[in-house]
Amino acid sequence: MTVRIGDIAPDFDAITTEGPIHFHDWIGQSWAILFSHPKDFTPVCTTELGYMASLKPEFEKRNTRVIGLSIDSVEDHMAWQKDIEETQGSAVNFPMIADTDMAVAKLYDMIHPNASGEPGSRTAADNATIRSVFVIGPDKRVKLTMTYPMSTGRNFDEVLRVLDSCQLTADFQVATPVNWRSGEDVIIVPAIPDEEARKKFPEGWEAPKPYMRYIHQPHSH
Repeated sequence: MTVRIGDIAPDFDAITTEGPIHFHDWIGQSWAILFSHPKDFTPVCTTELGYMASLKPEFEKRNTRVIGLSIDSVEDHMAWQKDIEETQGSAVNFPMIADTDMAVAKLYDMIHPNASGEPGSRTAADNATIRSVFVIGPDKRVKLTMTYPMSTGRNFDEVLRVLDSCQLTADFQVATPVNWRSGEDVIIVPAIPDEEARKKFPEGWEAPKPYMRYIHQPHSH
């Protein structure tokens, strides 16, 4: 199946390095990031898992849970985690799904539905499309999808930036402009007429064009 922004994230049961989970129950009322890797003991992904572990305090501030996935066993994951801590200086502090039957990868359209074979006999190239990121809201709907080539390390600072934008726009009827960073001005969405916008944003706005109404970033109380 194809997973698009706005869809309910497909639910599943899985075995992880922290025990069995039911995905939607695991998310609970949090936000979630599901990010996948083509195979354990690959160099680019080793750097990524270490960096994600170092970002845990930032995700906690944002009420966000992180979970990884690879088409290898829990035993392989645990051995890989030792390498990650040794080379990256951060111990993996989130669960990793052992997707040995590729069920979750297929469910999320990360690999061809007819892909098969033992995980140990499959190479990273066989699993090349499994380099994806999904941001999922507490409503269990997909807010972001990204898929990277194997040769390019993912920018998880950008994932944090998008997460900030998604959370802000979930609380207020605003959108974020190009290269926006938390704390910068945002845009009132065009769907809100001026009369309603004046009630929601009584401090007013700047409008270089009628459809471009900039305000200071609002904050939840």
